[in-house]
Amino acid sequence: MPAGLLQFGPDFAVYADHSARRRPLADGEPHSRAAGGPGGRRAGRQAGRAAGHVGSRIAIRTGGWGVMSGARVLVAGASIAGPALAHWLLRRDAEVTVVERAPALRPGGQAVDARGVAKEVIRRMGLAAAVRAACTDTAGAYTVDVDGNVLETFRADDDGGDGYIAEIEILRGDLSQVLYDDTRDGVEYVFGDRIAELTQDADGVDVAFAGGDRRRFDLVVGADGLHSALRAMVFGPRERFVRHLGLVLAFYTVPNEFGLDRWLLDYQAAGRSAGLRPVRDATRAIAMLSFPATDFDVDHRDIEAQKRLLREQMAGFGWLTSRILDHLDDTPDFYLDQVAQVVMDRWSSGRVGLLGDAAFSPSPMSGQGTGLALVGAYLLAGELAASGWDPEAGFAAYERRMRSFVEANQEIGRLHVHSLGVAGPDAEAGPEPDMEALTGLVERAINGVELPDYAGVPDSTAPVEGGGGNGVPG
Repeated sequence: MPAGLLQFGPDFAVYADHSARRRPLADGEPHSRAAGGPGGRRAGRQAGRAAGHVGSRIAIRTGGWGVMSGARVLVAGASIAGPALAHWLLRRDAEVTVVERAPALRPGGQAVDARGVAKEVIRRMGLAAAVRAACTDTAGAYTVDVDGNVLETFRADDDGGDGYIAEIEILRGDLSQVLYDDTRDGVEYVFGDRIAELTQDADGVDVAFAGGDRRRFDLVVGADGLHSALRAMVFGPRERFVRHLGLVLAFYTVPNEFGLDRWLLDYQAAGRSAGLRPVRDATRAIAMLSFPATDFDVDHRDIEAQKRLLREQMAGFGWLTSRILDHLDDTPDFYLDQVAQVVMDRWSSGRVGLLGDAAFSPSPMSGQGTGLALVGAYLLAGELAASGWDPEAGFAAYERRMRSFVEANQEIGRLHVHSLGVAGPDAEAGPEPDMEALTGLVERAINGVELPDYAGVPDSTAPVEGGGGNGVPG
């Protein structure tokens, strides 16, 4: 494969020589936290973790209820954005509670990537080694035709690890576990519960939980994903903000009966796709399927309806698709959802803010949802602390720093969908830029945000691994 790949997909690639190349088309195809980190140092004044059970609600508390120099912050969502924000809030001396409606961390899921500036955030968290240890160890990807013949090859070490197969590629559930393990000794996690009601005034936010608790916080942040309940509660119905791009994606675990050995396989034709992704456990693989849909009205929690839809839409698709679908009923995990973006004029209202997909989902087609969440968590905690926990000033500064970075990644997502020939109601990208402009857009999407040092802001600094551990200078 030519050197200099800057974009993240086999369908639309931008190279350092400013040329654009689409992949060859198949015939007939239409165009705990370790001791010593901030949590470890706080452990000396903690009585140890206590677990309380109220029905299905599980509260994992870590002592440390003394006077805090920072704010009391409630974070909704314990996938990636929420625990990442908890890490940085804890380092800024906030008292943090994370509430998650699921009864426990959700394992598995699709592979997510960290590129460019997001790798530097991981390094500053002191988590480069832990993240690398949990990575999928994917060597690269082959695009194939209906008979399995290789059309094009992409390697994980292309473009400094920031290409189609990112150098840091990890299953969503595995990254979530790394972040949870890092923060659990200093953060209160409440599983099996959710925010039922929220009322804010000039001095704080009163929260009623579905499990019956009522508590008051200084700030509340929604990091609860594309279908954010907190966003709907505070900002309005999802229809105002969620933009469907005309594509539906599904992921689930299957037995590795296909002989995968560290190489991803991807077959695409007529707007649909089927793929198989290797994971560290060589006996398993992740199936990936997609199909076009001009609208999407399936309940995102109705798994059986989603599986019926997937079977209907992928029926008759060639390659290994029928064998992949044979495992649909016995998979231990399953995810299906629309490819969508979240577009909002503001990501905060008073003392309530949003982070990650809840605020600015770029869609999976950007390859940058995790990167935006990690970078956003760093900036949000830093700006809130730098403002003295003034929500108006802190949230505004966070938005100013993130906005253009988000917009570049959302444009990449729309361009990728557009390159597939998918006609979604909100999928229209801007005019296709010339090669110089496109190269600049990709660079802004990977590295187009400054990470301040926040000198003078409280920081219970975690140990930072040496430079070069994740491809970023120390």
